[in-house]
Amino acid sequence: MLGCVGFVDQWREIERGLPGRWGETRLALAVRQPGQADRAAAMLGPLAPGRSAGRFHLTVGRRTGTSPGALERALHRLDEEGLRGGLELVGTTDAPVPAPEAEDGLAEAWDEALAGLPADWSHLHGQVDLTSTDHLERGALLLSPINPSRFDDSPSFRFRCARAAGYGASPGMARRCFERLDEDSIRASVAVLRLVSDSDAAGTQGPVWYVDGKVV
Repeated sequence: MLGCVGFVDQWREIERGLPGRWGETRLALAVRQPGQADRAAAMLGPLAPGRSAGRFHLTVGRRTGTSPGALERALHRLDEEGLRGGLELVGTTDAPVPAPEAEDGLAEAWDEALAGLPADWSHLHGQVDLTSTDHLERGALLLSPINPSRFDDSPSFRFRCARAAGYGASPGMARRCFERLDEDSIRASVAVLRLVSDSDAAGTQGPVWYVDGKVV
């Protein structure tokens, strides 16, 4: 049944009931008036939802995809427009336990991450998490050769890496950037978020990933 409670309040109620270590949550949103579905689709567009008639399917993640903050801003727009309907929890998965920071530094952690990849990997989307926002500006400077990008308010950067050809820094360039962080005593961890294997780009710079409705 579609309630009268605003979408933001429904989300906050769902969020309060999620397990402490939730990593990704799947939601279904339906508008009360079928004629408002197209309007809702336009306001939810930046979240790249799936759609089936007047029902929208959303995925919210703490580390990847649509952030909780981005979801709440989109739901707030629906509430401001007077759209009413229901928001349901479909499922949730726990966040992976983060690997401990390597005692020997970020460069060695990068070596370990690469060692665990398939031999035929071609492109990856990675993330560097700094331990403090105090190091954001300096970290961005030292990581600049790998074209780091910010994606939320956390002290983190994302980057692309290409093993042989295509868009992204080379693994060696990435390692040198991580060495520079180590040399500056900036503690951080690195993780591979997305990976493409067994690909041979022809007339393209490699794969395209869409995160929060944006190309990365």
